[in-house]
Amino acid sequence: MSALHLSDKIEITPGVCGGQPRISGSRFTVKQIAMWHEYMGLSADEIAHEYHLNLSDIYAALSYFFDHREEIVQAMEAEEDLAAEIQNHFPSKIKRLRG
Repeated sequence: MSALHLSDKIEITPGVCGGQPRISGSRFTVKQIAMWHEYMGLSADEIAHEYHLNLSDIYAALSYFFDHREEIVQAMEAEEDLAAEIQNHFPSKIKRLRG
């Protein structure tokens, strides 16, 4: 299984992290970095410190995200839709016991 290297910092490997773009040599996906930065408001420095990553890796992931924003956001939305669909089909048993 060979990896597609998009730069020396970002790679896509079939079978690793669902084939999502990720920081080379790690399991941190571009999508994770983007969510932490864009939606949770963490700075690049905070992400690097919290997850023991190089700041250059964070900026490479963010650069990839901004270059591919539409497709990554669509993938995030599709995952949210799938999670909602699963919750509708398989409601929480704990929730029913409490209610």
